[in-house]
Amino acid sequence: MLRRTVAVMLALTFIGACTVKEDPLSAPRDVAAPPADALKTASGLASKVLIVGVGTVHPGPESTVTVNYVGWSTDGKMIDASSLHGGPQTFKLSQVIPGWTEGLQLMVKAEKRRFWIPAKLAYGENPGGGDPGGMLVFDIELLEVR
Repeated sequence: MLRRTVAVMLALTFIGACTVKEDPLSAPRDVAAPPADALKTASGLASKVLIVGVGTVHPGPESTVTVNYVGWSTDGKMIDASSLHGGPQTFKLSQVIPGWTEGLQLMVKAEKRRFWIPAKLAYGENPGGGDPGGMLVFDIELLEVR
């Protein structure tokens, strides 16, 4: 009886683990601040690899990239996502906030990374005009580099 109970409990645990999916637009638990093991650059950008990419080609500051992304303010409010714009987005790295320009150059194709972008590398503390202020957090998946 004990063996059967343990087997049933394991099966239910496995089924639950396979069917429960996190909402990819929900804020991560570490949205308020980068964890201690995050990579930090001299500029203050912090990041953590979520999915290891392939190859050795990194975008340059003038590269055109295609990405999926979702971003949050540090209070957990979603501020933007590529899915809200119809799917993957393509742009030149010279045309985005400095935190993205710097951060994407650390990545390789198929890599997914979480970035904690300080205000000075984003839109500032109180930018106005509808742009979010303060530190921003983005999960970015690099799909293509040109």
